[in-house]
Amino acid sequence: MAEIFEMGIADIRSGVASGDFTAKEVAETFIARVSAAKSLNAVLVETPDHALAAAEATDKAKAAGETLGKMAGVPIGMKDLFCTEGVATTAGSLILEGFTPQYESTVSSNLFKAGAGMLGKLNMDQFAMGSSNETSAFGNVISPWRRNDGGNTDLAPGGSSGGSAAVVSGRICPAATGTDTGGSIRQPAAFVGITGFKPTYGRCSRWGTIAFASSLDQAGPMAHDVRDCAIMLEAMAGFDPKDSTSLELPVPEWEAGLKSDLAGKRIGIPKEYRVDNMPSEIDALWQQGIEWLKDAGAKIVDVSLPHTKYALPAYYIIAPAEASSNLARYDGVRYGMRDLPDGAGLQDMYAATREAGFGPEVKRRIMIGTYVLSAGYYDAYYTQAQKVRTLISQNFDKTWESCDLLLTPTAPSAAFGLGEKSDDPLAMYLNDVFTVPSSLAGLPAISVPAGLDGQGLPLGLQIIGKALDEQSVFNAGLALEERAGFVAKPEQWW
Repeated sequence: MAEIFEMGIADIRSGVASGDFTAKEVAETFIARVSAAKSLNAVLVETPDHALAAAEATDKAKAAGETLGKMAGVPIGMKDLFCTEGVATTAGSLILEGFTPQYESTVSSNLFKAGAGMLGKLNMDQFAMGSSNETSAFGNVISPWRRNDGGNTDLAPGGSSGGSAAVVSGRICPAATGTDTGGSIRQPAAFVGITGFKPTYGRCSRWGTIAFASSLDQAGPMAHDVRDCAIMLEAMAGFDPKDSTSLELPVPEWEAGLKSDLAGKRIGIPKEYRVDNMPSEIDALWQQGIEWLKDAGAKIVDVSLPHTKYALPAYYIIAPAEASSNLARYDGVRYGMRDLPDGAGLQDMYAATREAGFGPEVKRRIMIGTYVLSAGYYDAYYTQAQKVRTLISQNFDKTWESCDLLLTPTAPSAAFGLGEKSDDPLAMYLNDVFTVPSSLAGLPAISVPAGLDGQGLPLGLQIIGKALDEQSVFNAGLALEERAGFVAKPEQWW
């Protein structure tokens, strides 16, 4: 039997149910891993008591012969964007330092009801704004991976769910929650060699999740493999009357529906994703992915998404615009930080609090968003971006007439070194070039680890599906996973 810390959700759940080990033993194993992993700066708040209490409840339920939940005995990491009752929640920002919610987000509540325990709150880019986890007010998360060139360069784990990516890849937590606004589950998953899933917009409630861009934000699982993501998403998802964008639909049994036979499926290869200067290793992996899906029985078709080239600029108008509105609530009056200079008035307090509490990237996006929403530029920028968003969605709708799924790379490069792109916001934004279009359209997508580059770093492939067709996305991801046989993992990180 493998070491407990090497196991994912399915194996832990099975082992607890069969009596191979107790949920408490699992919790204690991962609590020790969290405590030992401080050098990665991935965990902002450790919550061993929560993990142990959930484990003890699972062991008690098993002893009583009760039916165990989907996540029974599985301790997880919680991205610090999800409000957790009685546990500090900061969204990676100083402006929320000291904020302790008196309520539980719907996603975390659903997971805890399913039997999961919480090992800790995970570091992230401030307010989920970033692609490298370098914008956190509490320091960079360091990827557990290293290049094989003999150097000691600290690598970015991706963002904004960088803490989640690092703890799953480093076997510090068997799984973690993430959020995806423009690729913040899929890109970090690709950077660290794990699986990340963004469901259809509305599958998971946004209630109790600190908002970045409300029409884009969506929670999802980050785990070792496709099956674990399916299990976790079943526990996370579901209608929530407290969220007006939540879909009032039953949650499918995605785990039970998993199959890697793609006979009859048509996989589209969008020509617009062949961007200039794409590394040859990523292009070669994409071609290998095509062969793997053919081997699984799929038919490959060439398709076009002509407005894809406008997706990134449209996203970086829409998302900052929504952020500038959402973040206006942080003013020093009701919660979090308050900076009140001597003799200051109300407006002075607002300005001082936001100056001290928001980081440079958050300020940049607030200013962009405020600008594009201003009276003189609303139609020129925001209205145009929304029109482009509609065209992008229509492109996908048209494409589904000739294919069932799309295969693309997840990210345009492997993980880069911390600091290598932080001085160039545009270069950083280009990390989302393959993930943003499906986010604008609200479509489900998965990143599956599929190979290594020449420096020994993970590369991912992305499957995009039709709205509400998570099952087909999971199944195609499973077909890639089985054929890629990706077993690489980072060397010991302490």
